[in-house]
Formats: sequence, structure tokens, C-alpha cells
Amino acid sequence: MSRLPFVLAASLIALAVPAQAEPGIAITIYSDNQALLQDTRSVTFTGERQRVEFKNVSAQIRPETATLNSAGMSIFEQNFDYDLLSPAKIMENAVGQTITLVRTNPATGAETREQAVVLAANGGVVLQIGNRIEVLRDDGLPVRVIFDKVPPNMRADPTLSMTLQAPAGTREASLRYLTPGLGWRADYVALFDEGKEQIDVQGWVTLTNNSGVNYNNADTVLVAGTPRLIGQGGYGGQSGMGTMIEAGTESGTRGRLGDYYLYPLAERTTIANMQTKQVSFLDVKNAPATHGYEVHFAWMQNSTVPLNVKTMYQFSTSAKGGLGDQLPAGIVRFYLRDSQGSPQFIGEHAIANTPMGSRLSINTGDAFDVKVQPIMDSRTRLSSSRWKTAMRYILTNALPKPVKVQVVQDGLWGDTRIAEQSQQTVWRDADRAAWLVEVPANGKTELTATFDTRY
Repeated sequence: MSRLPFVLAASLIALAVPAQAEPGIAITIYSDNQALLQDTRSVTFTGERQRVEFKNVSAQIRPETATLNSAGMSIFEQNFDYDLLSPAKIMENAVGQTITLVRTNPATGAETREQAVVLAANGGVVLQIGNRIEVLRDDGLPVRVIFDKVPPNMRADPTLSMTLQAPAGTREASLRYLTPGLGWRADYVALFDEGKEQIDVQGWVTLTNNSGVNYNNADTVLVAGTPRLIGQGGYGGQSGMGTMIEAGTESGTRGRLGDYYLYPLAERTTIANMQTKQVSFLDVKNAPATHGYEVHFAWMQNSTVPLNVKTMYQFSTSAKGGLGDQLPAGIVRFYLRDSQGSPQFIGEHAIANTPMGSRLSINTGDAFDVKVQPIMDSRTRLSSSRWKTAMRYILTNALPKPVKVQVVQDGLWGDTRIAEQSQQTVWRDADRAAWLVEVPANGKTELTATFDTRY
């Protein structure tokens, strides 16, 4: 399409009664790129059947979800016009119509005008001027195209129009609709103090608006949870499964909506189109936290080389000794202070929607100096359905301080018995046994266990 400058000769004349200045916009935003808009405006009703236009609605509005409420009003029809004005679009809609072509002589500045019929606007503009056919070219010569009117199906802004009837008078009407393009997520910044075994956590709401319109001075509420949407998925980030080692049972004062939690923004805010905005919703200092290591092994896993263990951080969301809030699903980014006292990033992990009172265990990456090597020393058949398996786990620590490693043996059946072990186990469940093994500074420790299994 040619990039010639186009000019509208006639201003856009309202074809219907527009909704007037907006008394207020209320937005409820879900974490799955979905929002509920309630747009309250002042409308003048004639008492007769009329068409009312709501301009500046979301360009991604789901028209089938739109409802307009006002006293005594009946709605007969509604239309969503989303073919927006642009030089290319208006030329495409002018095919078959007569336009005015204005050329300016670069030497004299004199203008010449010709009537032309638009024959095609597909990859270029083809015109019939009198008895000749001409293709508009973007050759730098000053050319303008003047249109007598705006095509009736085009709008400068996304517009929802309704044919309705209501008692005469000016009063408020509230338009409600669902739209994608507005979403939010939770982001957490966690600063861990190794010496004090404490953690500072800052929680941020990150809002995004790709709906095609600005929302000025909006009253905004965020919903943590995943309402079911036909044909659409839920939370798009990592699942965060496995981080919650104990589910909370505490209730707090935060507002609810059914089975979801509400996070209202403290003040009205403007959410501009194509904008990302961050608002703080959690700021906790000096909550208790621990740092440790964990490794999981499959049943009869045997390795000829030492394997990495996971660096783990544990903390609570309890009102006492924890963060004291429900945590929406999001990403937790961990930081430690270096020798100069500057916070440095050490890893991140997703968390799921977390009730208050839960205990979280978050993996930030593999440990550098702590390793474990699983070795199957022997496997003996005791009968046709019974085996004895001797395992040995060699733990090494190159750090100048002792560490504790949670060694978890997965894949045990419900009828497995531990016949011998070098230290007492703690069963995670019927299929997993765990040992908390202390490894001395710059040292080595061996854990042994003999399993008696039947099948």
C-alpha cells in the first residue's frame, strides 16, 4: 500500500447519540489474560428508539458478553465496529467510490485537482482518472487524497453501538463486558540473609494491557485464581507444583470472590495500552527461613559419578512466623548479598496459588560444592517374590562449613521395609523415604540402607 498522506475532507459526523463523559471505569483483572470491564457513562435518552454508541471500548471485547444496564431500558440490537480508520483501511473501503486527487507542483506550489474512481487497493492503489488508468506511486511527490465521507462501517476508535429505547432523560448507564488483552501476574523478590536465617519478600503485581485502548483513572481489582473459560487455558506460567510441602489452613482478612482472593489496588490508576505497570502488594521483612539441600533418587538408581543436589530455601506464609498472606501464583526470584553487601541473583522458581499458613520449599538451582553418589552394593533374591537391595549414598561437601542434605529415595512400594540403615529414616509417604544427613565441612559422609521388597 502506498504511504501517501491521506486527508479527511469531512469531519466524522455522529450517526448516533454518543455516551457522554465517563463517570467511572471499574476493572476486574484475572491472571489468565481476561478482564471484566464495567464502564459507567452518562447517556441522554430520547424516549424513542435510538442508537447509542460506546466509543473506546476494548478492541478485543467479547461482544456476546456485553450488557448495558439503565433504569427502564430495553435493548433491541447491538453491534461491535472494530474496522478502525487508517490510510490503508479507508482506501480499501473506498474501492468503487470517487475521490479527489490533489497534486502540488514542487516548483510553483500550484495545486491541481482531479476526480478519480478507486478501482483496486490490493498491494497498491489503482485509479481511473477520466479515460486513463493510473497507479499511485510513493515517489516523494506531494500528493493528497481527499474523501468526501468516512465509510459508515469504520470508526476512529473501537465502538459498541446499541439500538435501544428508554424513558427520556440523562442518566448513568453501565456497560459490562469481558475482554482478553488485560492480565496480571505476581512477581516476588526474595532477599535471604544466611547469617540470620531470615528472608525479606517484596511482592509485585505486574499489569499488562494489550487490549487496544487506554483505561484512565480506573478502579482496579485483581483476582487470584483461575476461573474456567471454555476453549482457553489457565495460568500461563510455570505450574509451581511441588513447591508447597505443606498446605496452609489459616484464614486472613483478605477479601474473597467465591473461591478466589481479591487484591484491590489502593488507588485508581491509569492503564495505558501497550503498557506494563507494577504495583506493590506485599512487603515483609525478617521472616524466618532456612537454607538446605535436597536430592531425589529413583528406585535402584546407580551412578558411577557424583550427582548434583538442589539448593533449597524454605519459609512459611503463616500469620505467625511467616509472610502472613495468601500468595498468588507467580515467580519468586532469590537474591543473596555478596561480600560487598550488594544483592546478587541466585535463581528463580514458580509457585502455585498458596493458602496462608503453607510451608514452601523452593529450588533455586544446583549446588556447586555438595554432591551425592548413589551406589547399589548388592541385590539378592530371597524368594520368588522377595528381594533384598543394599544401597549406599556417598555425600561430599567442599564448603568450609557443615551442611545438611535431605536424601530422598523415591519409587518404594507400599510393602517395602527398611531392614537396616545407618540413620533413622522419615517416610515422606508410602513410596518415599527420606534421611536428613549432616556432612562435615570439607568432608564426606556415607548413608547406607538395605531395603526388603516384595512384589
